[in-house]
Amino acid sequence: MRIHVVSDVHGSADALARAGEGADVFICLGDLILFLDYAKPALGIFGSLFGAANTQRYIDLRTAGQFDEARTYSATLWDEAIAAEGTDLGSLIRSRVRAQYSELFASMPTPAFLTYGNVDLPHMWPEFLQPGHTVLDGEVVEIGGLRFGFVGGGLISPMHTPYELDEDTFDAKVAALGEVDVLCSHIPPALPELTYDVVARRFEHGSAALLELIRRTQPRYSLFGHVHQPLAARARIGRTECVNVGHFRAGETPFALTW
Repeated sequence: MRIHVVSDVHGSADALARAGEGADVFICLGDLILFLDYAKPALGIFGSLFGAANTQRYIDLRTAGQFDEARTYSATLWDEAIAAEGTDLGSLIRSRVRAQYSELFASMPTPAFLTYGNVDLPHMWPEFLQPGHTVLDGEVVEIGGLRFGFVGGGLISPMHTPYELDEDTFDAKVAALGEVDVLCSHIPPALPELTYDVVARRFEHGSAALLELIRRTQPRYSLFGHVHQPLAARARIGRTECVNVGHFRAGETPFALTW
């Protein structure tokens, strides 16, 4: 068996279409939408609406940890855009998200098993899923004789991204998996070297429940994304190999799992 795994696609439809080449099965660990591009501020939903200069100002505030100031600044931009287009906030965002999802799901390889990232909008996925796409969240599937468990979304953070969950809700999904051979999640287990982003210079949220499950049940692999530039891309917990499968938008290369 050969499985290709990606995470943090963030709008890269062309690369996504190629990512399943040579694989028996494809896995996507979420964050399909490109809302904000730190490297290219003219791109993404934010950049397309507000322009590169305004987006760069917003990025600078967030990078400096000034999240309240960033929210106030973006609220002003959103108010202006809503007034200019004669619509409401929800409709404005949904129209842009829908355009991206339409292209991304059409490019998604098959067969594919998917879970949500913290920037995804789960309620919109059914509209775009293709034959051969299976969404799993707090659920287990057998692939090639191995048990794969999936946990989507992120934990509540200062970023206020769309699919953030309180710890009790997230932990319940982790507990529902039981013992698996491969643990697939969007966010990493809560190890400092896996959660610290060396470019953003901050810790992202990792899951203590994922870490506890790994220590207790020792799956072969823990696969995840979320942290784009981690201090360490891999770590070992007992027999479990923990692997950040990479920021797919930047690297355009899937992680290959073979047995």
